[in-house]
Amino acid sequence: MMMGGKFSIVKALSALAVAGVLSIASGAAVEAASGVSVIVNNTVITSGDIAKRVAFLRLQRQGGGSAEAKKQLVDEVLKRAEIARVQQSVSTQEVDAAYARFAAGNKLSTEQLGKILDQSGVGIEHFKQYIAVQMSWPRVVNFRYGSASRLSGGDLVKRMMEGGGDKPVTTEYFLQQVIFVIPESKRGAITAKRQAEANASREKFPGCETSKVFAANYRDVSIRSLGRVLAQQLPEDWKPLVEKAGDGMTTGTRVTEKGVEYLAICKKRQVNDDAAAEVVFRAEDIGKKKASGEDPNSEKYLEELRSKAQIVNK
Repeated sequence: MMMGGKFSIVKALSALAVAGVLSIASGAAVEAASGVSVIVNNTVITSGDIAKRVAFLRLQRQGGGSAEAKKQLVDEVLKRAEIARVQQSVSTQEVDAAYARFAAGNKLSTEQLGKILDQSGVGIEHFKQYIAVQMSWPRVVNFRYGSASRLSGGDLVKRMMEGGGDKPVTTEYFLQQVIFVIPESKRGAITAKRQAEANASREKFPGCETSKVFAANYRDVSIRSLGRVLAQQLPEDWKPLVEKAGDGMTTGTRVTEKGVEYLAICKKRQVNDDAAAEVVFRAEDIGKKKASGEDPNSEKYLEELRSKAQIVNK
């Protein structure tokens, strides 16, 4: 399949850092043309599912064939079940928004991306489920191990001494979220209009103290205080927009699962207190884990799920 110079799914998948899901059928929903290949805790993976994953691996220019596809799908069945058990799944709207960002990042419409996925044998739903598990699984890992990764007072002192005895300095933001709400039923019809309204409103934004009075002048606009957020805690989608905006200004707009949003920077300053130091050090640790590969807690968690699972190859 010709990809074209404007579209590199390998690069885009890497940028998204998505790590796979599947189109898994259960019992009665197995397609007639697909035979049962693996059963994982009563969840069926069909030969059709494996074929889609093989096509996806091929699209990413990854090897491994059906053996690698089967391994990935087994792991993802386990992840999906655990995501459901601890109720840490992302929403359908969040997945759709990520899918749209993926298409836009490759200068494609969602329809064009869908055609490429269908023509390659992957399919839209397989890819969206792929996105969903990767977006949800880090939440599960953090839900379990997040509190365990907090630094003690002694650890903080040790890290500071390693850095010369000074606490690290970071930027502290106080933010408000401005949402031009779009009902799900009208998402396709009025998104462009609502984004134009949101963009125009930014020039009139009076500041955080009177933002709710400002919002009353518009239809279906919500103001939410996000409180104190350190630079390392900014979501990746918002971070460049916040860093670009000045104190007392607003960020550019983004289309999200809620509607069209932008953030108002109520106040920002440089801080170096203990809480900020812990956030900085933890961000550094996470960065090292990403540089060296997958979070070891993720693999440890998955290995535990594998050891308890009943996996039957047909």
